Amino acid sequence: MSGDRHFTTGDGCRIAYRIDGPDNRPVLALSNSIATNLHMWDRSVPALSRFFRLLRYDTRGHGGSDAPAGAYSMDRLGRDVVELLDALGIDRAHFLGLSLGGFIGQWLGIFAPERIYRLILSNTASYLASELPFDDQIRAVLAASNMDGIAEGFMRNWFPATMLAAPNAIVDEFRNMVRTTPPRGLAGCYAALRDVDLRRVISLIAAPTLVIGGESDTVTRASHSKEIAATITNAKLVLLPGVHILNVEQADRFNDEVASFLRGAP
Repeated sequence: MSGDRHFTTGDGCRIAYRIDGPDNRPVLALSNSIATNLHMWDRSVPALSRFFRLLRYDTRGHGGSDAPAGAYSMDRLGRDVVELLDALGIDRAHFLGLSLGGFIGQWLGIFAPERIYRLILSNTASYLASELPFDDQIRAVLAASNMDGIAEGFMRNWFPATMLAAPNAIVDEFRNMVRTTPPRGLAGCYAALRDVDLRRVISLIAAPTLVIGGESDTVTRASHSKEIAATITNAKLVLLPGVHILNVEQADRFNDEVASFLRGAP
């Protein structure tokens, strides 16, 4: 296991990444949800690194990556991944993205298809601007004196009431990830989500695709997962009992679904 490394994108943004698992296995890139960092995948590493070389990175504006001021775009977030693969000499990889990471995965499947073997889109949507007040959220995060209130809002959207009712180490970890996310990084990614609509163009995705949704997800709802799976040719849909952060709430089922789908690859 290696510590976090960095590379610099074409527009001068330092991106943190790390690699776990054997050198001789297929690469699986993991992309985090908004307001978290690459450690949201920590509990997936033991199971998935048996089969894959895991490439995790902090989305621009998050974790150990730089947080440039101003609006980000989904094009830029997608190009960050392409440039990361270029920097590491990786021609093609499997890609698993959750929430914002799932938007990035859709972008890659559309605009960088030659770089992606198989695609897993978890707890995500193709369009959210009509449902979520992103401009209000941008103003709120930039005006907040700290991230505590914003973190509590995320916890309510991310985890079931049972996990929130008593002290919980997983919830504490994720709450701390939100609290330590740079406000302008969160605002920049909110802008990327505000400005993107992939509903029609995802019909161009040719990579074998698995769509994972949470039956009780209130943000990227099961209906969003169904719409994505219906639009991408031959996509497989799996709905799990749970809310938004299914890779920890339903860790065993989640890892099994991911591994079995990817290990079916040639």
